[in-house]
Amino acid sequence: MANIKLVLEYDGTHFNGWQYQPEQRTVQGAVETALSRLTAEPIRVHCAGRTDSGVHALGQVVNFHCRRVWNPEVYVNGGNGLLPRDVRILSAEPVSDDFHSRYSARSRSYRYQISRRVCAVGRHYRWYVPYELDLDAMHCAVSGLLGEHDFESFCQAGSGLHHFRCLVHRAEWRRQGDDLIFEITANRFVHNMVRIIVGTSVEFGRGRRRPQEMQAILQARDRRVAGPTAPAHGLLLTAVDY
Repeated sequence: MANIKLVLEYDGTHFNGWQYQPEQRTVQGAVETALSRLTAEPIRVHCAGRTDSGVHALGQVVNFHCRRVWNPEVYVNGGNGLLPRDVRILSAEPVSDDFHSRYSARSRSYRYQISRRVCAVGRHYRWYVPYELDLDAMHCAVSGLLGEHDFESFCQAGSGLHHFRCLVHRAEWRRQGDDLIFEITANRFVHNMVRIIVGTSVEFGRGRRRPQEMQAILQARDRRVAGPTAPAHGLLLTAVDY
């Protein structure tokens, strides 16, 4: 059996998330249907990180096993010919049998985009926040997330995880035109972690919290202590490193 790695991009606007669900339009369902038709065998794909409904990806990584190996162009061109327009295969390559898109990953990177004006173009990829925001306070607050911490306060309640520890390599806010961009890289993420960090960051930006409070939020290990969950449509999975 061949083990094939694909890099995908997709617009999550009209998908009910990544994970296959009967009678629902999901990214996994669309990709598996296309690859099964292409290879003429049942295909099950594994992804680097499951994305929720409305979340987008620029660099999602998947792998799957099939009986034969074709040139990468066959998977890219043939797969894209069978996929809906809001999912694209960017690259394909055969990998070793022990490669797993999720378990072999060393880190994942996400971007969240906030717009300071009402957009006509690009509104499906930005959260419009109508308040003045102190970018320096937001950046100072998230700098306290660097390193290894317990992120239970930034995880959706009832997720049932065995542990909430994540090692954050990068966390920063920056300005790009009318947008405020949050970028974060970590070895793993708990459910809704990035969106809760963003929602909490907005509270720092509005002056409702002081940046020094970030450590107290982490140490509380209580979802109720952190801020609201930002909307899904501003979030993009940008890259996975191995």
